[in-house]
Amino acid sequence: MNRPKIVDDFDAAHRKLLLGVLVKITIYYAILTAVIALLVSVNPRIVEHFPLGGVGDIAYYGSSQVLELEDAFLSADDEELEQIITETQRAQLERGPAWLRGAMALFYAMFSTLMLMLPVSWVYKAIHADSVYDRSIDPTTLVLPAVVAGIVTVVQHSLALAFSLAGIVAGVRFRRALSDTFDTLFILASIGVGIAAGIKSIEIAVVLTLFFNYAALLVCTFGDGLESQHDVRRKLSRRHNKAVKAAEQEAKSDPVDPMSSL
Repeated sequence: MNRPKIVDDFDAAHRKLLLGVLVKITIYYAILTAVIALLVSVNPRIVEHFPLGGVGDIAYYGSSQVLELEDAFLSADDEELEQIITETQRAQLERGPAWLRGAMALFYAMFSTLMLMLPVSWVYKAIHADSVYDRSIDPTTLVLPAVVAGIVTVVQHSLALAFSLAGIVAGVRFRRALSDTFDTLFILASIGVGIAAGIKSIEIAVVLTLFFNYAALLVCTFGDGLESQHDVRRKLSRRHNKAVKAAEQEAKSDPVDPMSSL
């Protein structure tokens, strides 16, 4: 059985919308890259404040550098040690208080999550356009990564705090069921971005959101669609069939008068 034209028009309009969002997020990423490049060219030291390379610190990528520094301390005399300590103290004073550096690093991490999740919000709304969906997912995915980043920053160096947080979260009851299983991917992506920002590895969040946005758009553009979109297609088909049957019944109940053609 052929699909009604109204369903084909719905699919064509939705596909056009998704391709438009694909172009939109590409332009957004290009502008964001240009702005960051401009800031770095004007002030190269701003890179020091970016939450980058945190995974390397956790995985002890810098262990060789630590050993080299230890060897330098062991082989240095008193004057060289005093000079190293003086230069280290001077560098710390130039960078400012430790609490201020930590606060600024967290601010950059949370602001970065907002910039990265903004295209994800566009993708979510475009995918669910013209269908029934949970509208609370959109603001949740925007704010959730920043909250996760703050939590990870607090607990990543304390096992006791991590267990305390687990106990607190276990006491909170989440009873909201997602209307579409595809929405789970948006929640997982936002949590992943928040964790990456919390451990100061925003480069991982960049790769994650780039892949997620383009993959979601391409799958939904050339795929079979979500369950919510199938519901819309079924409603349109039923509405079209009812209209056709009503027109046929009206034609049968009101036949054309043969004399009217004379």
